[in-house]
Amino acid sequence: MHTVSSVPSSPTTAHLMPVSAPAQERFLRLPEVIHQCGLSRSTLYDLIARNAFPAQVSLGGKNVAWLQSEITAWMAERVAHRNRKYDA
Repeated sequence: MHTVSSVPSSPTTAHLMPVSAPAQERFLRLPEVIHQCGLSRSTLYDLIARNAFPAQVSLGGKNVAWLQSEITAWMAERVAHRNRKYDA
């Protein structure tokens, strides 16, 4: 008699299981991030180095991207920060 287990049988299978993510999540490459944020490439990487901007996600090899939701949240936080400044 065979028993069916809900636990993945191999580390590879576990690695490929989906993670909970927003329905419309997508990766943004550097030119798109620059366009959306209005930052230069050097400013963007300077902010990342200071942990003041979302870090990029490795896509393999030399390819990196950012999560659209994290970029959108960062932009919203900047607007909220500005609004708190003016409300004070």
